[in-house]
Amino acid sequence: MDKKEIVKILEEIGRLLEIKGENPFKARAYYNAARRIEVLQEDLTRLVEEGRLKELKGVGDALAQKIETLVKTGRLPYYEELKASVPQGLLEMLKIPGMGPKKVKTVYEKLEITTIGELEYACHENRLRDLPGFGLKTQQKILKGIELRKKYTERFHLPVALEEAAKIKRYMEAHPAAQKIEIAGSLRRRKETIKDIDLLIACRQQDREALVKHFVSYSEVDAITNQGHTKASVVLKSGLACDLRLVEEGQFPFALQYFTGSAAHNTALRHRARVQKLTLNEYGLFPENAEQSIPCASESDVYRHLGLAFIPPELREDFGEIEAAEKGALPQLIEKKDLKGLFHVHTTYSDGASSIEEMARRAMELGFDYIGICDHSKAAYYANGLSEERIKMQHQEIERLNEMLDPFVILKGIEVDILPDGTLDYSDDVLETFDFVIASVHSSFNLEEEAMTERICRALRHPLVNMLGHPTGRLLLGREPYAVNMDKVLEVAARFNKVIEINANPYRLDLDWRQGIKAAKMGIKVAVNPDAHSLDGLNDFEYGLAIARKSWFTASEVLNSYSVEKLKSFFKAQQNAM
Repeated sequence: MDKKEIVKILEEIGRLLEIKGENPFKARAYYNAARRIEVLQEDLTRLVEEGRLKELKGVGDALAQKIETLVKTGRLPYYEELKASVPQGLLEMLKIPGMGPKKVKTVYEKLEITTIGELEYACHENRLRDLPGFGLKTQQKILKGIELRKKYTERFHLPVALEEAAKIKRYMEAHPAAQKIEIAGSLRRRKETIKDIDLLIACRQQDREALVKHFVSYSEVDAITNQGHTKASVVLKSGLACDLRLVEEGQFPFALQYFTGSAAHNTALRHRARVQKLTLNEYGLFPENAEQSIPCASESDVYRHLGLAFIPPELREDFGEIEAAEKGALPQLIEKKDLKGLFHVHTTYSDGASSIEEMARRAMELGFDYIGICDHSKAAYYANGLSEERIKMQHQEIERLNEMLDPFVILKGIEVDILPDGTLDYSDDVLETFDFVIASVHSSFNLEEEAMTERICRALRHPLVNMLGHPTGRLLLGREPYAVNMDKVLEVAARFNKVIEINANPYRLDLDWRQGIKAAKMGIKVAVNPDAHSLDGLNDFEYGLAIARKSWFTASEVLNSYSVEKLKSFFKAQQNAM
């Protein structure tokens, strides 16, 4: 092991000791030893062989022995054991500007944060704002540091990809040679995380060179990875890759279908074409032994010629959509215009950044008829969860605002913690004061699958629980779902007529759309909930709407499409059914 590697290990040991809260002098000893070795002019191996390590200032018997072990064997059991005793994500956090060992220790101990993804989500929920040694400016600095660190990761959250795609599409649309232009790929299918942007343009052959040149000259291009006659690839300054493909106008519908994917959907579609003695590819739909494609003016025409109803891009995952299209049984997917209100909105009563009135007025500006306030319950102490006394204060304020904002309605909701044994954070007497109750898991994520499943199912069996919040606890690109048998959870939800949340926060998008398809088939209703902690967070409902569509949900199956009167009847029916 060379000197640089040994220095790195000694420094990491110091940081690990700080995170664990060990004696600061002990950590400092490792830092000092690392610095001494880093500037050492003599050969370190010779010092070890001659037994002269203790000549280095601050290196005693114990440290000398560890350094000798590293030099001779290339490993150090003490370091390996120490590293194993601390979640790996804590070390990753140290690479973020503003996150030293003391701050990592604080967020780990106070908020149980173990990954960068969890840290980023906590920042967006203002969890770090009131921690000792932090504050709003530090929180913003950490978010900026995370953003820089994520710049060259392989996958990106949906809003990042959508924003980048919209900007480059506008840029390319401004070129007069672009006849048609669309975003394709997984972004058009609204996958929850995105690897790259696929941009498709129809143009004349003589204009291809000019369009490629225009594309690679985009001001946000960081690197050009491919530049040809009909396609080009770049990496944007955000870190996202973007692929451009140029086709003739008559080929555009076929290319759009092909490059939208998914690969599994396309494979099934090509097989269907072959059965009908047709060949389908990105250039056209060709009868057997023919060189000329069947003309199609749109994707709808492509599907029609294959004997299928048009399949919306969100459904193209080979999850039964082709069979449904053949039978004319595709659902009429929910649309933005169907939504009448939003649930799961946080305010300054817990960890939100805006007041109830501010959130309500923004919802009114967005065209909604109602909003469901859902601040945290008292077990969420880190989020300023509500005591019973503060619940009364909040309800009084909501009643006053309802009079002032009529006919807009503010519903009294709560996001109550599901405790590890499946009980809830408030008594039934308290829960009965709310218009609706969302039950969520916010702690003890490491339970065994059977225990976690029963924990959630017990909460769903409670007569005063209306919805299950972020059912798997996942944070996209940050934290895996906790161990839970979602099939059993969905069975209980169906049996007791409980609503499953589609948490629209782009860091969650939980319920997963794959489970969402199962829920839709079981007749379970969902709610598209922004889990908003700020005014801008209300806009996140659009990401949840995409997941609801991807899950095959119609307007009648999404609670947000209900009027206030219908909602109240539904919540009452839930209780009566228990």
